[in-house]
Amino acid sequence: MSEPLRVAIAGLGTVGSGTVKLLQQNAGALAGRCGRAIEITAVADPDRRDRGFSVESYAWYDDGVAMAREAPADVVVELVGGSEGPARRVADAALAAGRHLVTANKALIAHHGLELAGAAERASVHLGFEAAVAGGIPIIKSIKEGLAGNRCSRVYGILNGTCNFILTAMREGGREFQEVLAEAQVLGYAEADPTFDVDGIDTAHKLAILATVAFGCRPDLGAVHVEGIRHISPVDIAFAEELGYRIKLLGIAALTEHGVERRVHPCMVPAGAPIAHVNGVFNAVVVHGDFVDSLVQVGRGAGEQPTASAVVADIADIAAGRASPAFGVPLAALEDPPAVPMGRHRGAYYVRLMVLDKPGVFADIAGILRDNSVSMEAVLQRARAPGEAVPVVLITHEAEEAAVATSLAQIGGLSACTEEPRMIRIEPF
Repeated sequence: MSEPLRVAIAGLGTVGSGTVKLLQQNAGALAGRCGRAIEITAVADPDRRDRGFSVESYAWYDDGVAMAREAPADVVVELVGGSEGPARRVADAALAAGRHLVTANKALIAHHGLELAGAAERASVHLGFEAAVAGGIPIIKSIKEGLAGNRCSRVYGILNGTCNFILTAMREGGREFQEVLAEAQVLGYAEADPTFDVDGIDTAHKLAILATVAFGCRPDLGAVHVEGIRHISPVDIAFAEELGYRIKLLGIAALTEHGVERRVHPCMVPAGAPIAHVNGVFNAVVVHGDFVDSLVQVGRGAGEQPTASAVVADIADIAAGRASPAFGVPLAALEDPPAVPMGRHRGAYYVRLMVLDKPGVFADIAGILRDNSVSMEAVLQRARAPGEAVPVVLITHEAEEAAVATSLAQIGGLSACTEEPRMIRIEPF
């Protein structure tokens, strides 16, 4: 058996602690599968409190950067978090020292993955980030290896468990967003500042990575259209159920005739679609390949054990000599197709209006839609209250997003419209 693979871990938070536990508990199985032992030689964290597992045999560093430079290690695992600051410095130091780098840091890869992959190539070491997307779901490996013979045309999924938990609880209990968010924070599913989760930023980071791996294109976080779920109401969820849909926050990337479309936003998906039944904190990813049609993977997208499992999968690949280019192909082979602006997207739309119930209002709305070449498939109005505001739901036929946006801006300017129009895109999965 070969010499042990030496591993140094920066960050002993939830995922770092889980990684240490997994490597300790499953050391024998890993050695058998990799053909060599995997040994932790050093850890780094400024907080030296007891975490319930032994670290006596490891060199302890308060500074992860110093560890990345100096520790006796073949692999540095960055589990500090954040796209800048200590995480970036640990990553740069590890690669500069000629060490393999493994990370669970989606923000780091989304913002700096190209530079880090370039540094890894120049140093002839491996950059692994399986744990950066969808937690315990091995989606990066599935695309790079299991689907290597396919041309992928679309990848989409539920990539944030916090948002999926909130939308599931709102649907099951008819509750308001803020109430469920507060519960998610108490349960530990949402941070004290939930902005990255509920505003779609976390999902955008993951989608940018998935698009690069799936399509072999250069990373472009700035090309991702991002919307969150703060505006989703129980009224919208109830109408969705009535219409045969469920609302999910999805990250969607697709190859089109115009280039690559990358978007994050709430979607109405058919209630019979597999992804509609992925609830709570679970994630799901769907990949379309030309020889496999659709591949669906579901699992826990966060947490100590699932994420640690993905981190160790990358370490095991390095130990066994199975490491591949970070994004599936050498950087020189990455393509740079144009980014499709959101205004070019075509699809059907759910639109909810609050309008005064008086003669002529619907004719004004219909006229605006007609003038912008947006046609209606269905209209729902469940109550009459002459002179008062009532909800009206419109379902459009397929239309271009720019035309729908213009229509809604004009409708929102009508004196009879008492609230900003709400729009949710319908995805025909």
